Amino acid sequence: MSLPDVDLLVVGGGINGVAIARDAAGRGLSVLLCERDDIASHTSSASTKLIHGGLRYLEQFEFALVGKALAERKRLLRMAPHIIWPLRFVLPHQPHLRPAWMIRIGLFLYDRLGGRRGRGLPGSRSVNLRKHITGRPLRDDFIHGFVYSDAWVQDARLAVLNAMDAAERGATVLTRTACVSARRAEQAWDVRLRGADGVSRQVRARVLINATGPWAVRFLDQVAQVPHRHSLRLIKGSHIVVPRLFEHDHAYIFQQPDRRIVFAIPYEHDYTLIGTTDVDYRADPSAPHIDEAETQYLCEAASRYFKRAIQASDVVWTYSGVRPLLDDESDAASEITRDYLLTLDREGAPLLNVFGGKLTTARKLAEEACDRLAPLFGGLRPAWTGTAPLPGGDLPDADFDAFHEDFSLRRPWLPDALALRLCRNYGSRALRIVESCSHLQDLGECFGADLYTAEVDYLVDCEWARSADDILWRRSKLGLRIDAAGAMQLQGYVARRVAGRVDADVPAEDA
Repeated sequence: MSLPDVDLLVVGGGINGVAIARDAAGRGLSVLLCERDDIASHTSSASTKLIHGGLRYLEQFEFALVGKALAERKRLLRMAPHIIWPLRFVLPHQPHLRPAWMIRIGLFLYDRLGGRRGRGLPGSRSVNLRKHITGRPLRDDFIHGFVYSDAWVQDARLAVLNAMDAAERGATVLTRTACVSARRAEQAWDVRLRGADGVSRQVRARVLINATGPWAVRFLDQVAQVPHRHSLRLIKGSHIVVPRLFEHDHAYIFQQPDRRIVFAIPYEHDYTLIGTTDVDYRADPSAPHIDEAETQYLCEAASRYFKRAIQASDVVWTYSGVRPLLDDESDAASEITRDYLLTLDREGAPLLNVFGGKLTTARKLAEEACDRLAPLFGGLRPAWTGTAPLPGGDLPDADFDAFHEDFSLRRPWLPDALALRLCRNYGSRALRIVESCSHLQDLGECFGADLYTAEVDYLVDCEWARSADDILWRRSKLGLRIDAAGAMQLQGYVARRVAGRVDADVPAEDA
């Protein structure tokens, strides 16, 4: 079976791949994106969930990277105010690790690079931890600290929304579809894709984009089979989730004796997220897991600061991701640059390789990628993504609180926690889930954790959800709350719903 020819074939459904597909589709190119698993099923759903400039990168003199990231932070807060929001961070001062003057200079630069008048983000300041609310959970020997601003993001949803926007602008998005071979000709790539059902399809693309993240070098060696000199250093970052350690809405950034930093962040209302580690990784990037040493490191890192010691037995969930970082020959994993590299190989049909990158700069990376490709295509529309909201982000004046208040007042039958979660996950698209409902029972069967069939149907129909895990751990984090029976019931329902969609979508002669 053959698919229509396309201008771009993007391989990889992580944040970089979906951002490129979105930008290119909006410029008028025909785009096909394939992802062998679910959207954001690997590194892009295993982050520390931050949109930030990277305060610690200033120590490595990465001023350009920090400035670029902080400019993107301002844009993203307006593009997706439902899944991205401001977050204040507290840095308790440890004089023997970094002197106060060094921290003050760093925060001064961070404020200036980010713009003191950035949307809803107050500047940094010193705090007395014996009087400030954030000092209460900390050990008594922490007296002084610093507060600064960054932003929180629902990482997997950021990727899904980019993919949705790409599809709504004409791109074809194929999940559970692997790129198994790519043969280069002078003018185009002949590519074979294989779906989860084992069926192969051929497609011809003028440009091939390698956005496979940790597999970028392997893709060049084994799939595209092109010579190259590229090298990636794979770094595993792990996180632990524990019951809530504090009541306020600030996050903490903790300096460690090894000069790394560890975050402790309010998470899903009832939990605290602690991370991350930086460990060189050489195993399969598909299934990284936290090890005992990482768990111990994170527990000890937080226990140096909190009055309440954190034990491994407190951990209710863990996750790990593999970051594909440019190998700059740094000795320490934490010192490797988080910047990205785009290379355009024109020895035959064009091949664009994406190396490195992070959630915060993915939109900019995609814009630069499409700018690089523009001369290959005549009459392309100009760059456009800097001001265009992501699906659900078209809230008046990007004011989430006002939208949430109006949404809730119009639907008094919705429980408060469910109304907030729907608004946070879907923004204005939440209206599509509840538009035909006037009572809670109209949402259909409840699987537990306030998850109803109306929401599940939306995720299957509009967001490529194909399993319970897609819904419970990437489209949401309801896996923290749902019980085993509810998860099993959900899996059965999703399987039946997906089977019905497949039957409906297959033409009669192919069924």
